[in-house]
Amino acid sequence: MSYDDDQVIDDQMTVELGDTESILEKVADMIATAPNVPLSSTPRIDREYVVGLLQDALACLPDEIRQARWMLKERQDFMAKTQREADEIVEAARVQAERMVQRTEVVRAAEAKARQVLESANADSKRMKNEMEDYLDQRLASFEIILDRLTNTIAQGRRRMQLIGTQPEAAEPAVESTDSTGATFFDVDETDLY
Repeated sequence: MSYDDDQVIDDQMTVELGDTESILEKVADMIATAPNVPLSSTPRIDREYVVGLLQDALACLPDEIRQARWMLKERQDFMAKTQREADEIVEAARVQAERMVQRTEVVRAAEAKARQVLESANADSKRMKNEMEDYLDQRLASFEIILDRLTNTIAQGRRRMQLIGTQPEAAEPAVESTDSTGATFFDVDETDLY
């Protein structure tokens, strides 16, 4: 914007928050493009207009600084809030990880205990099986001996019967004996029961 003698300044600016930068740019542009005073290198500018612009900029500056401070505080509050949330998330993750580790340790301990109980049960089962087999073997050996004796007794009885059946029958009276008390008894081998 140049200010010749014939140019009238009728720019009335309404100053708003955030305009400080644009006002200062306008002043800098006005000084840079101002025509020089004839036969001099001094720029010719409207002093009142420039001073008014600078005063408007200064008037806006506290509000902008206050707004910038507010924005910085909001940013810091937001950063603190997000940091707290991040810390809470990390803490929750750490607690959950500890719980998982504890559960894993509990599971490992339970699995170890289960293996120990299973091994003990298997050992007890083997021991009981061996004891049962030994007991059954002893009982079967006992039955075998009894059956062998019984078989021998039956075989002897059959041989006696065969001998009795091949001998001629003689009528021998059964011999009765008496003991010292006078009671009578008889000899089983002498009877015809077999």
